[in-house]
Amino acid sequence: MARSITMGQYIPGDSIIHQLNPRFKIITLIMVLALLFLLETLAALVVSLCAALALFALAGVSFNYLLRGLRPILYISIFALIIYFFFTPGGVVLFRIGFLTVESEGVEQGIFIIARLVALVLFSLLVTLTTTPLSLTHGMAYFFSPLQRLGFPAEEMAMIMAVALRFIPTLMEESQRLMRAQQARGADFETGSIVKRARNLVPLIVPLFVSAFRRADELATAMEARGFRIGAKRTRMQDDRIAFKDWTALAVILVLIVLVLTFNF
Repeated sequence: MARSITMGQYIPGDSIIHQLNPRFKIITLIMVLALLFLLETLAALVVSLCAALALFALAGVSFNYLLRGLRPILYISIFALIIYFFFTPGGVVLFRIGFLTVESEGVEQGIFIIARLVALVLFSLLVTLTTTPLSLTHGMAYFFSPLQRLGFPAEEMAMIMAVALRFIPTLMEESQRLMRAQQARGADFETGSIVKRARNLVPLIVPLFVSAFRRADELATAMEARGFRIGAKRTRMQDDRIAFKDWTALAVILVLIVLVLTFNF
């Protein structure tokens, strides 16, 4: 079950996407995410989705990982489509269900919002799947470093974010293990109403929190045993130097952004 969770996982590879500097990945991700919120036409979003799929292919990431990454937003997408389809007036009435009507304006806005959400998830997954947690930590610490003059713990905050991202699959795997253990004891998590199934999940909360705190304590002990100290100046085994390929990739991303913006008008 944990294999179906892509958030926080890293897929080893030697593609050009894997080899890019993590700082450039973070910069381009921020630029792309900002661009997606500025787009106003479905054609521009379609071009963005095609670019994301092309980058996934270039990175050598299996299509199955892409589908698994989109699975968590399935129910959100269905709920959003229902809201937009039935409660957004405007345009031509496509069909009527009782007192509810589905109009063309609601369909267009619903598809547009879902396409934007899918694009956001895909570009974010591309960065996390092709960058090791340690590299992400170094990249985030680099951008947080100017705030150290104001007393902001840049290294520690970057470490916290990387550890939280890394432990998402671990906690999901632990929850699945606890659920299987409860099912072996006769618990039923798949039948009944939504309220009943939610109530059956309550016994999982306490052991899941206990397991999470235990893992956090073990991680803290392991970090202290390796010399990790808050506020201490640390060195790195590998220096993330900026190479020509990083500037080339940034130039390509800028060209793609200009191309997408041409479809936005």
